[in-house]
Amino acid sequence: MRNRKFILLAAPALVFALAFGCKKNESANTDTAAATTDTSTSSASTAVSSTDTSGTTSTSPAPVALADDDKQFAMKAAEGGLGEVTLGGIAASKATNADVKSFGQRMQTDHGKAGDELKQWASTKGFDLPTQPNGAAQKTATELSGKSGAAFDKAYMDDMVKDHDKDVKEFQEASKKVKDPDLKSWIDKTLPVIQDHDKMAHDIAKKLK
Repeated sequence: MRNRKFILLAAPALVFALAFGCKKNESANTDTAAATTDTSTSSASTAVSSTDTSGTTSTSPAPVALADDDKQFAMKAAEGGLGEVTLGGIAASKATNADVKSFGQRMQTDHGKAGDELKQWASTKGFDLPTQPNGAAQKTATELSGKSGAAFDKAYMDDMVKDHDKDVKEFQEASKKVKDPDLKSWIDKTLPVIQDHDKMAHDIAKKLK
């Protein structure tokens, strides 16, 4: 009889204990799942953040539609400028006349600067310019390298008179015809410099006759 009472009293306690234990386990499982979800979400956010951080890419300027005449003039001007720099360097080292030597140095400085500006313009248009003088300038450089003294000075200045007479006319015509406004701005800025070179070349050449 006593055992039966004990069983009856113990049964509710056992039920309560089991219920409490199940509830505790359920709560623990819920907390663990939530923690796992938070961790996954955090990892996903980190992955997105990493993608955003490393996803930056640099792009080159997109090619700009330029008129064929504009391209041809720019390429010819670039080649001509490189030629003036090359020949100017030869004159700066080989000339015996002080005015000729100074003129050669001026060609290196002025045409080098103008060439850099033209190259910068071309880069904004996605357009590549020549990196070497044209064949005529290379031939002249070879011929001048074989001369020395007064013969070199006269040959170089005669070539500079001829080149700059032609350059002035070409730049004047291009200023009226080119369609790209930035190229026209460069031409209008460079033309007075070339006109000054032309005048100097004529003056020095006359002194050498």
